[in-house]
Amino acid sequence: MGIKKKSDSGNKFKGKVVLITGASSGIGRQTAIDFAKNCAKTIILVARSKPKLEEVEKSLKIHFTCETAVYPCDVSKKAEVANMGRELLEKFGFIDVLVNNAGFGIYGKVQNQSIEEIESVTFTNYLGMIYCTKLFLDSMLSRKSGHIVNVASVAASFGVAGLAAYCASKYAMLGFSESLLHELHGTGVGITVVSPIGVKTNFFSNVSFGDHVPNYTLFMLKPEKVSEAILAAANSPRLEIMVPFYMRAGVWLKHTIPYAINPLVGIIFRRQLKKSKETP
Repeated sequence: MGIKKKSDSGNKFKGKVVLITGASSGIGRQTAIDFAKNCAKTIILVARSKPKLEEVEKSLKIHFTCETAVYPCDVSKKAEVANMGRELLEKFGFIDVLVNNAGFGIYGKVQNQSIEEIESVTFTNYLGMIYCTKLFLDSMLSRKSGHIVNVASVAASFGVAGLAAYCASKYAMLGFSESLLHELHGTGVGITVVSPIGVKTNFFSNVSFGDHVPNYTLFMLKPEKVSEAILAAANSPRLEIMVPFYMRAGVWLKHTIPYAINPLVGIIFRRQLKKSKETP
């Protein structure tokens, strides 16, 4: 993925310290690029793979003047996140924008998945977000400034056959974020969820998908489109931003006439599951 040369036209996040989990590729990598374009002071890149993070850091240094920091961390492991938070707060003092983007899915029927597989999705997608949020929330509240952006999915509103654990983790993320939004009222700290449809990333490279990439909307978004929403979310009072915006209509229909919508989407989801290596 190419990077356009830096420009002084964007300064929305001038002087800000931004931390992005899942920053080694896909949405996270693009989000780091776009924060740099918008003059963020410091971008902290977090993911499990140090070599991949260093590749992103190298690209940022070539095209932008922002400070960068690489921190290898598995957000599903509470102790690793605690060490990360302690070291980063000692070094930088605070985080202005926290982007909880790390996540993955395992495709297949619940009956064919192990408890360990379901736990791994839950620990990374949901508890990893909790660990990071708890670590940096107090410093945001003490400064009466900061924003948390949780990258969820339209799957936070639709239960998808074959992605039960993934959907559950995103449902939980949305519910947690809504509750925290109410708690943060008047504190100067915000939280917004970004919920995209399918995105062209390595999400579908997990071995569980085999050769089949389920597509429920006939097209998938580019990471740039989701990154654009993440940057908008970092300055937004809204609870949730859906990408594309018209997916909001689908969620409204589901809640308004579920007896008509649920059977229809169920047919679509089951059809995709049957196309995979899973058999009915």
